[in-house]
Amino acid sequence: MTVQQHTLANGFRIVSEHMPGLQSSAIGIWVTAGGRHERIEQNGIAHFLEHMAFKGTRKRTALQIAEAIEDVGGYINAYTSREVTAYYARVLQDDVPLALDVIADIVLNPVFDPAEIEIERGVILQEIGQAHDTPDDVIFDWLQESSYRDQPLGRTILGPSERVRAFSRDDLAAFVGEHYGPGQMILSAAGAVDHDALVRLAETLFGHLESKPLRAADAARFTGGETRHAKALEQAHFALAFESPGYRDDAIYTAQIYSSALGGGMSSRLFQEIREARGLCYTIFAQTGAYADTGTTTIYAGTSAEQIGELAEVTFDELARAATDMSPQEVARARAQMKAGMLMGLESPSNRAERLARLVQIWDTVPPLQDTIARIDAVTIENVRGFAEGIAGTAPAALALYGPIESAPTLAQLQDRRAA
Repeated sequence: MTVQQHTLANGFRIVSEHMPGLQSSAIGIWVTAGGRHERIEQNGIAHFLEHMAFKGTRKRTALQIAEAIEDVGGYINAYTSREVTAYYARVLQDDVPLALDVIADIVLNPVFDPAEIEIERGVILQEIGQAHDTPDDVIFDWLQESSYRDQPLGRTILGPSERVRAFSRDDLAAFVGEHYGPGQMILSAAGAVDHDALVRLAETLFGHLESKPLRAADAARFTGGETRHAKALEQAHFALAFESPGYRDDAIYTAQIYSSALGGGMSSRLFQEIREARGLCYTIFAQTGAYADTGTTTIYAGTSAEQIGELAEVTFDELARAATDMSPQEVARARAQMKAGMLMGLESPSNRAERLARLVQIWDTVPPLQDTIARIDAVTIENVRGFAEGIAGTAPAALALYGPIESAPTLAQLQDRRAA
C-alpha cells in the first residue's frame, strides 16, 4: 500500500492510499474548520453548516443527494469536531467519481433554503436537548468547558440553544466564505482508488476555487477548574481531566500508553482496583485525546451517591501509585494494545482515509506507518513513570460532576490529597 499526495495550484490537497484486494472506497473532504474556529457569537455554526450540507444544492435536492449515493449501494455522512468538519462517503470502486461529485456539490454549492434552515434548526435543538438528557455525554462538554474556560476550545460543538435559534442564512454563508477555501480542504481517499484519477477529478471540481487567507485558531490554554451540576439521577457521574501533550508533541505517545495502562481496558489499574476489587462502579475508563497545541488525559466513572467520595479518593490514590510502581509489563501491554488497535483499525478504508486526512492536517504529509510504530515502541517505563508523576503531582486538572453529588469532594480537596 502506497500513500500518494498532490496539491493543486490553489492549495487544495489530495491524499490517497490504494488498498489491494478491496472493491470499495472511502472518500471525503476534511475541512479545517471546526468548533475552535468559531467566534463566540458563532458557537455551533460549524455543526449547523454540516447539517445544512445535506439539505439541497444548486444541482440536487436533499432527496436527490441521498438517492445518488444510496442508489449505488453506498452511504454518505458527515461530522463536526473541534478542529475539522468532514463530509465522506463509502462506495464501490466504479462509483468514486459520483461520490466525489456529490461531496463537492454539498460542500461548494449549498443553497441554504430558508425553509430548510428552520427545519434543521428544530432538528439541532432536539439534538441539543437529547445531549443534555444523556449524562455521560453532557458531562464531557462541562469538563471541556472547565478545562479551557472562556476559549473557543472550551465551548460545545453543538452550541447553546439561544445561538442556534438565531443563526441566519447570512451567518452560514459568511462562515463558509471565511473558512471553506481550497487551502482549508483535504481530499482523502482509501481503498480501491486511483490517485491520478482523483487528482484529475479534484482539478475539475475544486481547481477553480480562489485561494484565501487562512485564519489560525486561537491558541489554547488549559485553565482547569471545577463544575458541579446536582440532579436527582440514578448515578453520580465523575469526569476528571489533566493537561497533556498536543498531537505535534512526541510525548503524546507516552500519554496514550499511560492512559491505556491506567484505565484503557479490563486489565487496567482503575478497572481492576475500582470496579473489580472494590465494586464501586460499572463503568470506568481513562483515555488521552489531543489537539494541535494541547491535549487532555481524561478519567470517567459513574457510581452511586453513597460511593462517589470513595471512588474519587481511590482514583487519586491510583494516580499516585502509578507514578511509583507502574511496571514494565503494564507498559508493554499498553503498547501492544495501542499498536494493535491502530493496525486493526487501519484494515477499514474509512478509518484509513480519516487517518490520512488527519496526518495531512497536522504535518502536511503522511509519515510512514512504521515511523509511528517506532515512536510507540520507543516509549520507556521511565517515560511513563515520569508522565505519571506529573499527573499525580503538578499537571493542571479539571473536574466535572453531575447527578447526586452532594457528598462528592471538591477539586480543591482532591488536590490536597494529590499533594499529600
